[in-house]
Amino acid sequence: MKTQTVRAVNALTSRWAGHAEAGTGTVFTAAGVWPLLALLADGAGGPARTELAEALGIPADTAAAAARDLLASLDGVRDLRAATGLWTRRDLPLEAAWSDRLPAGTRGTLTGDEDTDRKALDAWAADRTGGLVERMPVPVGEGTHFVLASALTLRTRWIQPFHAWPTEIGEGPWAGQEVQGLSRSTALLDRVRVARAPGGPVTLLEVVGDGGVDVHLVLGEPQALPGRTLQAGIAAVTWEVPSTGASLLPEGSPGPGLHIRSVRSERREHRLDIHTVAFEVRADHDLLSRAGLFGLESASDTRTGHFPGISGEPLAVGAARQSAVARFHAEGFEAAAVTAIGMPGGCAVPRPRYRVRQAEVAFRRPFGFLTVHRTSRLVLAAGWVTDPVTLT
Repeated sequence: MKTQTVRAVNALTSRWAGHAEAGTGTVFTAAGVWPLLALLADGAGGPARTELAEALGIPADTAAAAARDLLASLDGVRDLRAATGLWTRRDLPLEAAWSDRLPAGTRGTLTGDEDTDRKALDAWAADRTGGLVERMPVPVGEGTHFVLASALTLRTRWIQPFHAWPTEIGEGPWAGQEVQGLSRSTALLDRVRVARAPGGPVTLLEVVGDGGVDVHLVLGEPQALPGRTLQAGIAAVTWEVPSTGASLLPEGSPGPGLHIRSVRSERREHRLDIHTVAFEVRADHDLLSRAGLFGLESASDTRTGHFPGISGEPLAVGAARQSAVARFHAEGFEAAAVTAIGMPGGCAVPRPRYRVRQAEVAFRRPFGFLTVHRTSRLVLAAGWVTDPVTLT
């Protein structure tokens, strides 16, 4: 993946993360939105083209090529699947210069019959995400002339699985809940790190997948806003701000949820004990509710057309939505998002012999998560966990 594109997508992820609200679980992927905005920018004119380019962070003239490169790179990552689709009315003429620059993917025809078109688009969403997302997020009706969509699906297994066990949270917002606890230990202390960000310190735990993607859990101070915590985590995992591993941190409580001490042990290795919870988060996002964030303010003005490079007929964005899901469990992680833009138109204890460092990190109150492509540092998805998987 090109560095400029990775930085641009991560910047959009960070801006979007800044809108995360306390008390609300969420998951979103700017990596699913960005290429669609880039393809629109390639065919846009006037203020819409300018606004889309600003949201993208790259010139509109290079946007289509960047979108193709990004989607091809994503689809080449082990455990990650990327797809695009375009559906248009049969009588909608498309400019060849624009359509020829589209990435490879599904091309379909909208019949104008709501039931027929809805079934076809929902089937595409379900197929491309392995059933994780069952419906196309935008409405489809007689007046829909154009639907451009992307689907991203990630399924990865942990290199070292967790042990799953029922546990009752003793304090904080989840106090009294019996949840699906996950725990494991490792000698790799630096799987957990602490970053000092403007909004306060954050603790990050790297959970390594067996492919090219890892998941980072992010815990801020109890009073920290979700958006600030996620933004700090993004800055840390993309190496924009420094972080320090537990092997170099002072003893005590150097970061949220993290405790470090020296203990006697029968073994020479240091030890990191990890405690977290299983979770599942689903979210639906109306991108037009924050049109400025995505460069869609002018483009969504349906009083006139904004995409002369796409079609000679006037087109405007009538709907732009994303449906996303993320599941974190003992064996691995899976996530998917469909983004669409529609246009109308126990043993005996041996005697300890060594003194070692023991770190313990616990995620037992709301926290964030980031899925990160290990090589490029592209943040594929981000989210906030307000409710763990409970046992009833």
